[in-house]
Amino acid sequence: MMKNHSLKFYFILAILQLTTLAGCDNSRVKNSSNNNSNELKGNISISGAFALYPMTVRWAEEFQKLHPKVRIDISAGGAGKGMTDALSGMVDLGMFSREVRDAEVEKGAWKIALTRDAVLPTINANNPFIKEIKARGVNQKGFENIFLKNEVSFWGSLLENKQILGKINVYTRSDACGAAGMWAKYLGGYQEDLKGVGVFGDPGMADAIRKDKLGLGYNNVVYIYDINSRKKYKGLEVLPIDINNNGVIDEDEDFYDTLDEIMSAIKEGKYPSPPARDLYFVSKGKPQNPEVIEFIKWILTEGQQFVNEAGYVQLSDKKIKEELDKIK
Repeated sequence: MMKNHSLKFYFILAILQLTTLAGCDNSRVKNSSNNNSNELKGNISISGAFALYPMTVRWAEEFQKLHPKVRIDISAGGAGKGMTDALSGMVDLGMFSREVRDAEVEKGAWKIALTRDAVLPTINANNPFIKEIKARGVNQKGFENIFLKNEVSFWGSLLENKQILGKINVYTRSDACGAAGMWAKYLGGYQEDLKGVGVFGDPGMADAIRKDKLGLGYNNVVYIYDINSRKKYKGLEVLPIDINNNGVIDEDEDFYDTLDEIMSAIKEGKYPSPPARDLYFVSKGKPQNPEVIEFIKWILTEGQQFVNEAGYVQLSDKKIKEELDKIK
């Protein structure tokens, strides 16, 4: 009898142990389920400015490493498209590369600054007058006479040297974009005032200049400089701006040799603003999507570590704090 009682005791004890283990396993499953329910997942759609496109792609790649269940779809088509798509609700965020206008704010546009870059006047690296152009540069008035007033059509007239021949083949952007808007603003006008052959997008502009030895246009920084070599892409050169109007590119105006030099000039305010500017995300009203909010917060904190290597300029600490306050 004692033996049977002992067997029953150990049998009951074994059942209790199995029940306890099962309870622990269920607890682990429950906790795992809770963790999964808190995991960031969903879709974020973004369209707009070519200027911000490479940086946004990089941010998205890094963010998705941390949050693999978040899908981010990005397309470039110009700042105008980014604003239109955002206000219509076609996308969560529009990439935007100029100041938001009052009329856009009235339609519900909300903006948040993420980084800085600049628009640079671009010429062909094999321009036959490249030596004179780089030594002398062009001042704001000279660019105005070319792009807005159409009063200067030849390189010799621009460089005040009648011995220099060759027509200036001017290019502008055909798409509604921040680059054209900021370049025009620097010259005292609007995008629709700019003269020249219209080409679509930053890649199109760079390609047009690369194929035309007498071409003159404008590009965002990352479409002129290779972020890996930090040098200008083959076939492209920056036309220096004679900021102090003395007819010579002085040492403190000569900061175009490498990507890092021009980035420093933008950050320190040596390069004029405009055409240097902040780059934004825009949306219709303050974002409500948790994935969108977390993505923006991450960009303004951890995501800033990727800005310089991607060829952009970091916002100041003060500016970052101001922008983070907008998304709280």
